[in-house]
Amino acid sequence: MILPMKKVCLMVQEKTSEDALIKLRKLGVLHLEKKNVPLDVNSNALKNKTKVEDAMGLIQDFKPPKKKKQPAEPYDSRNGRERRKVPVGMHRGRRATDVFGTDAEAPYSIEAVRAPKRPYLPDLLNGFGDERKALKEQNTILSREVSRIQGWGDFNPAGMEEIINYGIPVYLYEISPEVFEHLNKDVQYIKIKSDKSVIRIAVFENKIPDIAPFQLPKKRVSEIFQDLDANKIALKKIEDKLSTFADRRPALNKEMAKVMYDLEFETAAAGMESVENIPAGSGLSWLSGYAPDEDIGKIKKKAEENGWALSIYQPAKDDEKVPTKLKNNKFVSLLKPITGFLEIVPGYREYDISPFFLFFFCIFFSMIYGDAGYGMLLSLTAVFGIISMISKKKNVPLALQMLLLLGICNTTWGTLTCSWFAVEVEKVPQFLKDISLSYISNAKTTDQRVIDQNMQLFCFTLGLVHLSVAHIVNMFRCKSLRILGELGQIAMLVGMYNVVLFLIVSNEVRRIELNPVSIYLIAGGFLFNFLFSSYQKSMGQAIMSSLKNIMSVILGIVNIFSDIMSYIRLWAVGLAGAAIAGTVNSLAGPALGSFLIFAGIILLIFGHGMNIVLNVLSVLVHGVRLNTLEFSGHVGLTWSGTAYKPFAEKVIK
Repeated sequence: MILPMKKVCLMVQEKTSEDALIKLRKLGVLHLEKKNVPLDVNSNALKNKTKVEDAMGLIQDFKPPKKKKQPAEPYDSRNGRERRKVPVGMHRGRRATDVFGTDAEAPYSIEAVRAPKRPYLPDLLNGFGDERKALKEQNTILSREVSRIQGWGDFNPAGMEEIINYGIPVYLYEISPEVFEHLNKDVQYIKIKSDKSVIRIAVFENKIPDIAPFQLPKKRVSEIFQDLDANKIALKKIEDKLSTFADRRPALNKEMAKVMYDLEFETAAAGMESVENIPAGSGLSWLSGYAPDEDIGKIKKKAEENGWALSIYQPAKDDEKVPTKLKNNKFVSLLKPITGFLEIVPGYREYDISPFFLFFFCIFFSMIYGDAGYGMLLSLTAVFGIISMISKKKNVPLALQMLLLLGICNTTWGTLTCSWFAVEVEKVPQFLKDISLSYISNAKTTDQRVIDQNMQLFCFTLGLVHLSVAHIVNMFRCKSLRILGELGQIAMLVGMYNVVLFLIVSNEVRRIELNPVSIYLIAGGFLFNFLFSSYQKSMGQAIMSSLKNIMSVILGIVNIFSDIMSYIRLWAVGLAGAAIAGTVNSLAGPALGSFLIFAGIILLIFGHGMNIVLNVLSVLVHGVRLNTLEFSGHVGLTWSGTAYKPFAEKVIK
């Protein structure tokens, strides 16, 4: 369920504002109201955030080196014991007692005490990054210079400078053949190089009018190439250095967590506003936020202890910033890994559908995977993970618990349909056939058309139940005639359900007729929906609201049809997964009965593994969608909420 929240306004003296924030963070129950307040450009947290981000960017393209096994401790044959390592910075034979006297007990030398502190990792990496950037910029400049002067050949600019210093003006020109043909005959030049588009000449005494001379380079081409080679070697050394830090990503992630923790505090401090018209020296600052009703007592107690001014009141109806805090039992809380991954939160004034989400998601997951073998693999993976966490005396993550639940559900569904790694029914052991459900199992029904029709019936019936639950939930929440509007929606669902079965499921195996009652249900449901779905104050207001949105009301019938039809995806996607698994088996089968048995086993592992991964995507695309779109649309849930994130201390590991 969604816990009720209170809005809190807190006022403190400006000189104690930072201390107040520290105490609030230690209390850890107030969700601060976000404000668009820019931080100081000299903020240490902002600077460090930039440093860490730059450092992460420098090593992101490098693969972490493989960890080498640590060499065994050296064995001392004189006393049969392992030789102790000498601490870093300590010289063998020169102990602290040699300097400080016999009372000194520390085994470290003065050199160890005076050893410099390790540099800040982001600064160290960014230093390498700056060097690399400078070398790349220099390479760009040198490459451009090579392109500019390469056409002149490998001449020595120093020799040209020497001639000029002797008082003989020399100018270099790059001109087109057309300009060269029309040069004044008085111009004294030496033709150095030429091609189809450019002629390079050296002119003595006077410049050529209206043409800028070629700028003399500082080095010859061969020397620039040497510089480029040297830069290439230097770049390679820097790249090698950076690659050695590829395994420091966890350290940088931890540093980023620390920076974000500090940044959160600085943002909170910047968001505290000053109270105007207060005498100098008596400044007041205030902040606002939200806290669950159950934690308001803690805030009151802390305010009394520190002399803070406190105001607590109900959030306004149009307040869109109220965060959502969900509180469910341990079983329903298993859904958190999925909603957390998708980053979806119901709005504060919306309805928490977590129990229904979890129940139907387990069904959808099972139908999409649709194989007991896959379910057993998932269950065993979860069990091994849980045992591993328990053996390490760590808390079992909700993700592993959820995986175990889904694996059990999938195994159950696969057992009922007699699906075991897509093995042909004839090859499945008899006791597995016996425990399958004849309604949906190929083991007990030979006509595949019957099975397909039964699966379609099940999907559409599941859709009817799922969507009807949404409107039943709304009926319990309504305290007005809008209940009749929800009842009309259920009537349209039931009527449209019969239409869908008549159009899609009915065939020569089993005929499903269009019952006239369905038409009455659709028409009556539409009328109830038109009259009461927008009811707030009076019937006149409800009818006018429906008239204003008449197109949406009419299209609602079409939406109901398409929403029920959406549930056929469960059968279709499950069928596609079974077809892939069957294809893998047929390809690997011949190899398993020959000398290529290992190739067959590899193909089975790869093929079924790929199918399991594809099914994960199918669950996210289809299984989650039916809850977050179809069901949520009927229950009126937009997932527009903001998660409750209190301003609290964090343990950074």
